[in-house]
Amino acid sequence: MTASPTRRPAAGRSRSAVAAAAAVAASLLLLSACGDQTDAAIAKREAAKNRNPDAPLFKLLPKDVQDKGMIQVGSDISYKPVEFRTNGEVTGIDPDLADAMGKVLGVKLNFNNATFDTLMGGMKSKRYDIAMSAMTDTKDRQQGVDSTTGKKVSDGVDFIDYLDVGVSIYTQKGKTQGIDGWEALCGKKIAVQRGTVSHDLAKEQTKKCEESGTDPISIEAFDNDTEAQTRLRTGGVDAVSSDYPVAAWAVKASGGGNDFELVGSPVKAAPYGIAVPKDRQRLRDALKAAMEAIVKNGSYAQVLKKWNVSDAAVKEVKLNGGS
Repeated sequence: MTASPTRRPAAGRSRSAVAAAAAVAASLLLLSACGDQTDAAIAKREAAKNRNPDAPLFKLLPKDVQDKGMIQVGSDISYKPVEFRTNGEVTGIDPDLADAMGKVLGVKLNFNNATFDTLMGGMKSKRYDIAMSAMTDTKDRQQGVDSTTGKKVSDGVDFIDYLDVGVSIYTQKGKTQGIDGWEALCGKKIAVQRGTVSHDLAKEQTKKCEESGTDPISIEAFDNDTEAQTRLRTGGVDAVSSDYPVAAWAVKASGGGNDFELVGSPVKAAPYGIAVPKDRQRLRDALKAAMEAIVKNGSYAQVLKKWNVSDAAVKEVKLNGGS
């Protein structure tokens, strides 16, 4: 007896249905094994990994930070020894202090690289929660004033001061050309990092040079201090100015200590501060409490000793102590 032609399609449909069901089951099994891969689920898992609600200062944090388990930090990660990369890992004074603060806060402080002069804008656009980048606490920055034009450009930030540092000048080794301080830079070429206190000092000094009837300073501003050092190393400028810890590191490390030498003494000692937007007062207060906690528990002193900057330790963690 021959099979009815009307039954074959039904059998075909049955096999297709079974195959489809098997494929769906396999897909569901795969998804189950991999877990939920939506952005929200990934963020939730990441927060759980970084968050420690039992940390002593966790409850001081704003709820949005508690939920994320993370504080996004804007930083120019090219400023040895304050923050830089070694084998792809972010290290230095600031990252080590941030790690210590994260332990008492119960969240991770995650460093994001940017050029120094974009950090304020990055906080304004909410790309970063805070900035921690060897940033000098000044009244202009507190008030959101452009130090060059004197015009108000933002609401400003609050600073949690955590290191006291001065600004230094260094030259090629054996080629000081009589440079022993800022006054001796008239008519010379200097390289600085754009938007820093060194940049401001150079602009102030060149005005003084002109007012006294001497030649102005030729100022070359770069995105980072490494570029300024390269310019000095190749003889393109007569000197570089940067914060004392950075200058001392460069003199010690570059060319095995044979490239540069410090000249004169550090000037204009001022505090480094963690910058926090004015509208994040609860976050600011939690960070200040965390810095005070690591000073008290000894972690702060250990970090400074590790990086040979113990002399820069603050006696008190102040809010907006810069001038």
